[in-house]
Amino acid sequence: MSPLRPSLVILSILLSASARAQFCPLDAGDVVQKIVACKPGVAADACRRLAQSVGCSVVRELPSINAIVIELPAFKADAAETKLMATFQVDLVETDKVVNWLKAVTVAPPAPAAQFEFGDVARDILKRISAIKPVAVADPEQPWGIRRVNAEAAWTSPRGQGQGAAVAIIDTGISRSHPDLAGLILGGFNALDPKKPDAWDDDQGHGSHVAGTVAGKRDGKGVVGVAPMARLYAVKVLDADGNGGYSSVIAGIEWAVKRGVKVANMSLGADEGSEALKRAVAAASRAGMTIVAAAGNGGGPVGFPASYPETIAVGASDIKDGVAEFSSRGPEVDFIAPGVNVKSVKMEGGWEELSGTSMATPHVAGLAALAVARGASSPAAVRAMLKKAATPLPGLTANVQGMGMIDAGKLQ
Repeated sequence: MSPLRPSLVILSILLSASARAQFCPLDAGDVVQKIVACKPGVAADACRRLAQSVGCSVVRELPSINAIVIELPAFKADAAETKLMATFQVDLVETDKVVNWLKAVTVAPPAPAAQFEFGDVARDILKRISAIKPVAVADPEQPWGIRRVNAEAAWTSPRGQGQGAAVAIIDTGISRSHPDLAGLILGGFNALDPKKPDAWDDDQGHGSHVAGTVAGKRDGKGVVGVAPMARLYAVKVLDADGNGGYSSVIAGIEWAVKRGVKVANMSLGADEGSEALKRAVAAASRAGMTIVAAAGNGGGPVGFPASYPETIAVGASDIKDGVAEFSSRGPEVDFIAPGVNVKSVKMEGGWEELSGTSMATPHVAGLAALAVARGASSPAAVRAMLKKAATPLPGLTANVQGMGMIDAGKLQ
């Protein structure tokens, strides 16, 4: 076959550019993102070309599911999807929705008590109360949830504390400077902005609170985590308002897998599932990463990604071993953990109590890190070790507690 003449090549480029200009006009108005997944065996370059043929720009690639994320005008989206699905190479096109992943898994803290004036009698009562010495707590560094899962029983050796285990906090980021977290973070990734991958600092607070429960330092101050010798990766997939697209969450999962992380904490959830997210979770599990996810706070069905069978879904208990009223329930729940008034790291400094299955999940993620440190080398092995160490709570059904509360002292 004879090579194309230069003039024909130039003409081809001009026609292509003209077609793109017509498809992606400068005044296109609203734009949407689509996740385009090609069938197994279709080369990444071929998939990219297909996606580009109907998109204005490529936002990112998602190699674990052989997908490309494209941006295009909203009014062209339906036609583009129809065109792509008509090809034999593509087997999934779905909208890359942006949702709030925290509303469903975190309970708002109670409002501060109302201010009122004290009379002389009230002042005298307060004076007497302040003179009473508080009851000593064995280890004030341990919040009640850490004590309830008996984390200290696993701290008998460096290996038992979780040394060598790394946990990816797939969330809003992590505070680099908080004294309970400083020095624990191995690295991070900002999945929200491909142009600023290192901007993974927490700007919301949720991820830092979660991180403190997983691995807060055991230094006699503040709070200690379930696995204080574990290390952390900050994977920022949500913004300051808790919003993020499905593709950003998937990109965060892929980043952690690429670094060989064995445990990921996903204290986030959506009411609506995504086939692309489902495939990414399954791919991460096959790659050897255990994903621990919040069941949700709707009191109804378990959300996503916790509903996917590859994840470990966690419900929330209160200090009396009852199920938290807000905790979602269903056959997908695997374990229950403390999730009411959980004290942990406050992003700006200090500590605060929060409630939600978001707060229950890092207890189990920390226990999973301990399981990895004790030799569990696969998601199946981690799940089996946690199951063996769990005891059902009396009076609760499996739909709210799964296999029950895990005792770190029984991990073996």
